[in-house]
Amino acid sequence: MIGNIYAIAAVAIIGGGLFGFDISSMSAIISIPQYKCYFQSGPIPDDPSECLGPEPAVQGGITAAMPGGSWLGALCSGFISDTFGRKKAIMVGAVIWWIGSTIICAAQNVPMLVVGRIINGFCVGICSAQVPVYISELAPPSKRGRLVGAQQWAITWGIMIMFYLSYGSSFIEGTAAFRVPWGLQMVPAIGLFCAMFFLPESPRWLARKDRWDEAHAVLTLVHGKGDSNNPFVLRELEEIREMVNFEKQNSDVTYLELLKPHMINRTHIGVFTQIWSQLTGMNVMMYYITYVFLMAGVRGNANLVASSIQYVINVLMTVPALLYVDRWGRRPTLLVGSTLMMTWLFANAGILASYGKWAGPNGVQNTREASWEVSGAPSKAVIACSYLFVASYAPTWGPVSWIYPSELYPLRVRGKAVSLATSANWAVNFALGYFVPPAFVNIKWQTYLIFGVFCLAMTIHTFFMFPETAGKTLEEVVDIFEDPNGIKYVGTPAWKTRIGTKRTVMLERNRFDEAGQAEKGAGHPEDSPDRSGSERVETKA
Repeated sequence: MIGNIYAIAAVAIIGGGLFGFDISSMSAIISIPQYKCYFQSGPIPDDPSECLGPEPAVQGGITAAMPGGSWLGALCSGFISDTFGRKKAIMVGAVIWWIGSTIICAAQNVPMLVVGRIINGFCVGICSAQVPVYISELAPPSKRGRLVGAQQWAITWGIMIMFYLSYGSSFIEGTAAFRVPWGLQMVPAIGLFCAMFFLPESPRWLARKDRWDEAHAVLTLVHGKGDSNNPFVLRELEEIREMVNFEKQNSDVTYLELLKPHMINRTHIGVFTQIWSQLTGMNVMMYYITYVFLMAGVRGNANLVASSIQYVINVLMTVPALLYVDRWGRRPTLLVGSTLMMTWLFANAGILASYGKWAGPNGVQNTREASWEVSGAPSKAVIACSYLFVASYAPTWGPVSWIYPSELYPLRVRGKAVSLATSANWAVNFALGYFVPPAFVNIKWQTYLIFGVFCLAMTIHTFFMFPETAGKTLEEVVDIFEDPNGIKYVGTPAWKTRIGTKRTVMLERNRFDEAGQAEKGAGHPEDSPDRSGSERVETKA
């Protein structure tokens, strides 16, 4: 078994990379003549350059099919994960991806393409929900943010790699221009399935199944460097034992448990983290960036090349978050990100409204979704704001939206709670994927205003309701929400929570005395490493 936590994460996050592959397998293809003519709505013209492609609503349905399947996959993933284990759930997702990719590659018409994308989406729903859970339950607290956030980095790599594969294939004549990249996207899933055999199961899942010797062995492998008596391993095992014993006093969990008064605040935070992540408009930019650049006057192959730059920015700008998100904390990262994105969205809306004009019923270059056009210096400003928007999302809401929900919940409900939160992501992704092409046709530049208002709302919501979880064990995060001195059913007010990374690093290095002094100096009760399971039971009682 592999015990290096970075190697474990590197394998598991391939599941996130599959989502990235799916995004650009569509975004790089929708503007090429081979795709537009093959899936043309109505008669195919003699000149391929005159093909209009699917109707905007049909294209929205094709794009939305994947997040639609992901919504269902995310909901089912909690049951699969809690029953068979985090590791096996990810492997099931990989097998489903092979099936979906095969159907997509062989698609003869729009319904077949939609079915294949729904099946692929089912895989993405499972993996996007359970990979963060799997990593968060294995990772040490001081590294959990960067390791879970690496899923977003894998998504950005998947987007970029697949975009360039699709761009290269666009020069092939005939349907191979889109069938080749659609077929190649099953390769990483094969690698994921095979590599998962060499990774350990989540120690917290094993403990919940009363497989304590295996749980201890995994903690020793990953955290103890082979020393089963390592103080941090024993402390972690004892915290897990206390939490498991506490949870056994309750009946088996259902989704209704997440709506009970003591859980509803956590449930709403996790769900809205994922909803707001979509309502930033980022995935709209990923799917439909070629439409935006057509409106800005970038045509032909230059459009695909210019579009690919945002994917490179996405990859590079995710790196700072992986290195520093555990130092920055979750709250400041989210607040800065939403504020910056709001700025660029309102800027684009203002530029297009002031300097743009309607492009006619067939849009720019027979692309009806590119319904507004702008030229000269304002077009360059639109492109610049688009790049800055991506650069603002990549180190903030991109990785943190995957990190945060997996940290919020107690072990007993974690699998189902994260699957519910992730399903909310895909439900909104589905709605936006379907909504945006007709929106570009009908309300044009005002589409940017809608997403700008969403960014303003998420900034306010985050400040008042999202507590800081960086540097805390998963069991300590539970204590934030069950603080007897806090607000009823809310716990410690979000704006009063602080980062606990410094103390946690000391604990991981077995410097318990220094950690205790650091905590006393900080004076934050929610960071206390000494709150026992018995205290937790008394609080809830």
